Amino acid sequence: MDALLDLLRGTVTSPWVYLVIFGLTAVDAFFPAVPGEAAVITAGVLAADGANPNLVAVIASAAVGALVGDHISYAIGRGGGAHRLAHLPTGSRRRASSDWARRAVDRRGGLILTTSRYLPGGRTAVTLTMGAVRYPRRSFLLFDSIATVTWALYCGLLGYFGGLAFERDPIRGVLAGVGLAVIVTFGIEGVRRLRRRAAAHR
Repeated sequence: MDALLDLLRGTVTSPWVYLVIFGLTAVDAFFPAVPGEAAVITAGVLAADGANPNLVAVIASAAVGALVGDHISYAIGRGGGAHRLAHLPTGSRRRASSDWARRAVDRRGGLILTTSRYLPGGRTAVTLTMGAVRYPRRSFLLFDSIATVTWALYCGLLGYFGGLAFERDPIRGVLAGVGLAVIVTFGIEGVRRLRRRAAAHR
């Protein structure tokens, strides 16, 4: 346990930690298997244990990384998905689904984008779709900036206050913070599915 703690401290006290957080959160935006969220929470926990890493820098690195990653995902959707959607046969199920997605994004694009940021797989699907249906870039930038900043604050502060609660045992703080993040994420996803089922039965 002490060796693991020393390894974590050695990693996060290096200035390179902010570049690592930036990279992980950027890749996580279009490849959800990368643990971007867990990295931000872990850095937040260890920020409560001393001067390094700096919590503000952790949050800023996470927000900028997530913003860049979301725009890469948007560009992928816009580049490949838009062309395929345009050539879907009229009247097909896939074309109907595409048209429904376009209407939903047009009506509630900002809300969908900001809430999906808290769902690891959901945020990738939404940003790809928004690119594919050619959601306006300026609107995407505006709402995605709100989404990534609030998400980075949430992860960083979640880890930080978890670290304060477990000041004498940071490893447990990390585990508690990541566990809470998982619970909140699945909770949001559960509420979303229940609302969708309720809407389908109306």
